[in-house]
Amino acid sequence: MSMSGETVRRMLEAAGAPAGRVVRCVPLSGGTYNSVHRITAADGQDLVLKIPPPATAPCLRYERGILHGEAVFYRAAARAGGVPVPEVVYEGHDGGTGPGPFLLMSARPGIPWDAASESPGDGERSRLRGELGRLVARLHTVSGPAFGYPSESVAPLSPAWRPAFTAMLDTVLDEAGRHGAWLPRPADLIRRRVRAASPALEEVTVPALVHFDLWQGNVLLEGAPGARTIGGIIDGERMFWGDPLADFASPALLGDIKDDPAFLAGYASGGGRTAFDAAARTRMALYRCYLYLIMLVEVEPRRCSAGHRAWVRRRVAPHLEAALDALGPASP
Repeated sequence: MSMSGETVRRMLEAAGAPAGRVVRCVPLSGGTYNSVHRITAADGQDLVLKIPPPATAPCLRYERGILHGEAVFYRAAARAGGVPVPEVVYEGHDGGTGPGPFLLMSARPGIPWDAASESPGDGERSRLRGELGRLVARLHTVSGPAFGYPSESVAPLSPAWRPAFTAMLDTVLDEAGRHGAWLPRPADLIRRRVRAASPALEEVTVPALVHFDLWQGNVLLEGAPGARTIGGIIDGERMFWGDPLADFASPALLGDIKDDPAFLAGYASGGGRTAFDAAARTRMALYRCYLYLIMLVEVEPRRCSAGHRAWVRRRVAPHLEAALDALGPASP
């Protein structure tokens, strides 16, 4: 084993899975924060091991402790019933003489939707989007202890959503300044627009389970083309307890969930609310602002290439500006 392999060995032994029972350990690509290994045990069981970067590595503040958030997400999603998420096998923590924080979980079948060798046709795509909508509605039936990130890296969990979310967005704006990130509009103007729109957040009174990273790369498809189903919803590390409507930002990503009738029909059939009044539309614009700000700011601590930074600016900035405009004028 390499040095990284030695780290993997210590973590597996801490989880009660001695490395001698491992027949294959392969690093996986595609992650943007944690490192990931797929492990095959001698009994044929497939596992996934996630390891966070060193505590000294540059990152956004909300990313501190997100591996714990992922474990919280999978355990909470299991309470919903019928949602295909990994099972937490072991969660290693900081402190003591152990190997440090890590997460060992079961592997889900399938490949990421965006990596499928054959893209779903219109009929299959509509069916899959409806299936995803139903699963997301089921996730939203699970409520948490309070609002915010379970790691409390941004702020302590809050009994109210408005202060929890404004702390989340304020923090990423602060980090834009700290990391020297480019934004299409001044941070102070963005902050004032958000604060002017924030009374709409007070309608949210129950902290629901929110994945917040439901783009196609985190949805696994299994089966033959034309008959595929969703085999897994993965990478729940960016979860928080909040407004279910926040989960409409990432499935549409650089678009609008209203343009995805199949997803919305599935969400409604699963018991989710899809009648969007003015306050709901304002909240969805706020969540798009938050997601796009993260995308624009995170390229700095990750030291992304100039080409990737230019791509993010070109693709994401117009959508951030549109979401800001949807909030209305800034407060004085």
